[in-house]
Amino acid sequence: MATPPRVCSRCLYDKTIRSIVFDANGVCQFCKIHDTMEKRYPLGEAGERRLEELVARIKASGRGKSYDCVVGVSGGVDSTYTLFKAVSLGLRPLAVHFDNGWDSEIAVHNIENATRRLGVELYTHVVDWDDFRRLQISFLKASTSDAEIPTDMAISAVLLQSAARDGLRYVLSGHSFRTEGIVPRDWTYFDGRYIRSVHKRFSGSARTNVPNLSLLALAWYMFGRRIHILPFLNYMEYDKKEAAAVLAREIDWQDYGGHHHESLYTHFFQSYLLPRKFGIDKRKLGLSARVRSGKISRDEALATIQAEPYPEKPELVEYTIRKLELTQAEFDAIMDAPVKTFQDYPTTYPLLRALRGPLALGTRLGVVPPVLYYKYVYAPGDDQGACPQ
Repeated sequence: MATPPRVCSRCLYDKTIRSIVFDANGVCQFCKIHDTMEKRYPLGEAGERRLEELVARIKASGRGKSYDCVVGVSGGVDSTYTLFKAVSLGLRPLAVHFDNGWDSEIAVHNIENATRRLGVELYTHVVDWDDFRRLQISFLKASTSDAEIPTDMAISAVLLQSAARDGLRYVLSGHSFRTEGIVPRDWTYFDGRYIRSVHKRFSGSARTNVPNLSLLALAWYMFGRRIHILPFLNYMEYDKKEAAAVLAREIDWQDYGGHHHESLYTHFFQSYLLPRKFGIDKRKLGLSARVRSGKISRDEALATIQAEPYPEKPELVEYTIRKLELTQAEFDAIMDAPVKTFQDYPTTYPLLRALRGPLALGTRLGVVPPVLYYKYVYAPGDDQGACPQ
């Protein structure tokens, strides 16, 4: 019988994360990152003051413009609540959606309904389906756990492009470390070079019209155009269930049945591909975040993971295979291929590691978003074992 992987004594992160390390008390580095983020984004009166100051800066930056910020919307609870909260606080956001061909009907309803009821203009970037399909297949053939990064990168690129086009300096993200956790780069890593190198390896050409971001382009948006990517929900007390109830009551938002199931491909990816091929259960991220935030006990989180495996949904797998125009034999070969990691392909990761000192300083000074540093640069032992404060 296989020995179960070692688990953090505080959360649910375990040795299925290759880079995980534990201190003398059995606590992982991701718990320590969480504690650092709690100091950076305090709640209570201090948090309320910081949110007020932030909103005032955003409003001032948008004077004389049609909008003062950009909010990405997927139809999910996090992004919809970010949009709802921004409007409630008097901001004038432009809602931006990246349509990759995998939206569920409920997601489409939620996006259209939320923007209409909130009086927010919606810009939708519709990707060329055949082009995007080929890119997705390249990442499935790459045999890494990063099959969602073509979408993640394209969303980031479209949001920054939209902000730059309208001369805006703020992009509001719907990610909260208190509910989503810290995603290990072992599980999800992306950069522009990685996407191009994988696509070239498995399609024969790196050329694609799917939006992408090189490291140089990202630096240009952040430093040249001074666009700030803000984890808006970090600045406030946020609970998914409560947010969903507010949205249902106020703007007729509809539940889509599971974490990130607003996208049919993400549903397939998280409930089938990751656990079946890679042994990755991403529910551990959100549950661990709630444990660290004191929302539930560790025992409750462990019980949830053990008692509620992902349900079998063969119709979703069949739909995915058919939509990607794969044969069953091609899909079986993808599932059976040896597991690889992003480090098996050309990426900018070695460069980021070489620049970890300046990037850590940039994080301390508030120039580099903490989530970018912790996800793509930081490793245990950096800064004499201390995370940038």
